[in-house]
Amino acid sequence: MSGSRIHRKMERRDFLKLGTAGIAGVALLGTAGCGGGSSGSKRLTLGNIGWDEDVALNSILKILLKHKFGYQVKLQLADAGPIYQGVATGDLDAFMDTWLPYTQKTYWQRFKGQVEKLAPWYQGKATLGLAVPDYVKARSIADLNKYRGEFDGTIVGIEAGAGEMNVVKTKVIPGYNLDYTLQASSTPAMLSELNRAVQAKRPIVVTLWKPHWAFTAYPIRYLEDPKGLMGKGEELSAIVTKNLQQDKPEAYAIMKAVRLNPQELGTLEVEINKSNPEQGARNWLKKNQSVVQPWISAAKQAGKA
Repeated sequence: MSGSRIHRKMERRDFLKLGTAGIAGVALLGTAGCGGGSSGSKRLTLGNIGWDEDVALNSILKILLKHKFGYQVKLQLADAGPIYQGVATGDLDAFMDTWLPYTQKTYWQRFKGQVEKLAPWYQGKATLGLAVPDYVKARSIADLNKYRGEFDGTIVGIEAGAGEMNVVKTKVIPGYNLDYTLQASSTPAMLSELNRAVQAKRPIVVTLWKPHWAFTAYPIRYLEDPKGLMGKGEELSAIVTKNLQQDKPEAYAIMKAVRLNPQELGTLEVEINKSNPEQGARNWLKKNQSVVQPWISAAKQAGKA
């Protein structure tokens, strides 16, 4: 399998970015005609950060809300900071991919009083880690120096500004006294290198995160992190505008009802990676009606109230 098709269009954004780019993003949201909010409207605008799990879930919701409840759903691409602010101001109706309590702590502390956070939709722990193919001998990050020659002393990373790159550079490498170079590239480039290594059964160590389709598509695993330097597990939840339940009850209810376990989300991401977000979501829905039926039922019940 080649690198992620999703990421050819939208590379994974820096988890911790907040500054000039974020301000520009807020301005973009304000002029994009998002209109998250006319009361009772059948228009819905979701913040889209471009990460695999966010693209996947947004694609499912867009199809269900359009065909089951008549909503016109728009996905607005932006960084985390502008998205949080967009939901807080009502320019966006919702954002489905908050990483809390650690990764997006800065944004949550700033906007938590202006949005509603729903219960976690991902039924697993979202984590950051260093991943290797199952066939390598190294079992933990502490083993990497022992097998340095096999990995050419290189950790294959993603975008230089990404949050996990900073963690590896400032905490993991010094914390484990690793004689390694952290190779910055891009998410598609990292996935392409991972694919080539797995096909050739070569050792490789990459920066990765869960949930991610790579753990479903490839025989890979995290290296154990006995010092806990990659951080604790996160929860994936949605934030919505405070008036969403009143103004758009069906949309609110379906978002509140969403639940996906690691296997379900993994297969959804794989389907999307095979083609494109819309077609992949349609293919996945055909095979997983029992998963989404409770969401649909909750939305129908809310529409009757």
